[in-house]
Amino acid sequence: MIPPKISRRSFLQSSTALLGGGTMLASFSKTHAAAHAAPLIAYVGTYTSPLKNVRPTQVDLPPGNGRGIHMFQVDRTTGALTPCGVHEMGTSPSALAVNAAGTRMYSANETDRMGEVDPGSVSAFEIDRKDGSLKLLNTVASGGAGPAHLSIHPSGRFVLVANYFGGSVAVLPILPDGSLGAASDIKKDAGTIGPKKATNAPPGSFAFSGHDQPHAHMIEADPSGRFVLHADLGLDQIFIWKFDDRAGVLTPNDPPAIVLPPGDGPRHFAFHPNGRWFYSIQEEGSTITLFDYDSAKGRLTSRQTISSLPPGFAGSNFTSEIMVSADGRFLYAGNRLHDSIAIFSIGENGTLTFVTEEWTRGDYPRSFNVEPGGNFLYSCNQRGDTIAAFRVDRKTGGLSFTGHFTPVGNPSIIVFLDLHSPSE
Repeated sequence: MIPPKISRRSFLQSSTALLGGGTMLASFSKTHAAAHAAPLIAYVGTYTSPLKNVRPTQVDLPPGNGRGIHMFQVDRTTGALTPCGVHEMGTSPSALAVNAAGTRMYSANETDRMGEVDPGSVSAFEIDRKDGSLKLLNTVASGGAGPAHLSIHPSGRFVLVANYFGGSVAVLPILPDGSLGAASDIKKDAGTIGPKKATNAPPGSFAFSGHDQPHAHMIEADPSGRFVLHADLGLDQIFIWKFDDRAGVLTPNDPPAIVLPPGDGPRHFAFHPNGRWFYSIQEEGSTITLFDYDSAKGRLTSRQTISSLPPGFAGSNFTSEIMVSADGRFLYAGNRLHDSIAIFSIGENGTLTFVTEEWTRGDYPRSFNVEPGGNFLYSCNQRGDTIAAFRVDRKTGGLSFTGHFTPVGNPSIIVFLDLHSPSE
């Protein structure tokens, strides 16, 4: 029955609109479901170089059980990883970076000899947006031996690489097709080598890894791209550079570096999402230092140092990765030998408070990462030949093991690509 005061024509028009809306809603639902079903791909860089090619000072590198860059499809509900391919490489692609568009990947190949002239290298890949597979574009010299870290400058036009055994950092231009050009700048670290005993080492620690020569361990631009920072473990310094994003050239800032306690060994660092706080993790001292960051001048001022280990720990430990949660409320820090990921809450002024730690369920967690949805954290247990998956509690920052182990030889790093995210 047609309600009173509504004409038949109005009723028919309304019915047609409702039917059309239903069709559009069904169409939207199908599109949304198809998008959500699109693969989330995890790329895992591994150590593949044979032991005979590893220098004696390269103490934490195993024989090399990986096969190159391993690919997995991520189950968005359970966190499980399913193998879906391998890009075979024999050059230990231990660090990976994907560009913002999700169309290119770059790997730092941690070898100490690619040849007499080019001891280390960086490779560029094209990513197939349909299935995430990789196509090698080219490989260029990294500007030093044993490149251990790389990142993409915010402009998207340069790859920044830190050469651990070369004690140098380099700027590699990204060409229009995504391949890499020869280095536009190379800077060699210089300074006083720190002592073998870390100032802040835990009681009974014999942790010693890199205080024999300069060791550039990480390089990354600040959020603005105006400054580039890099940590040198052997020199106990974090260098700060002004960056010319037209020429791809680094110029020392004023001051050019900040100094950490002797022997502590700055390894990696992370900016807080607000861009004002900067956290550095020290490999041999097993500490985390909070700095205030002046983005206008590119200057760091230390404000807090805290252990990466639970209260009362004694013995040797090497820290690894450091990460701030996307919401800026928690900080995660990796501990090798203790084999844990420490969890800290971040206060309103950026200071850290130890909350708890989670066992990584494997040996020597070299790095970890959280997938784009923020629901799962994956620990690359380098010497355990496995990746362990943990569910993230968004309210507490806590981690709970999912029961999912993924076998992969000597995993070093894991990065993600959401294939249903539009590319630029």
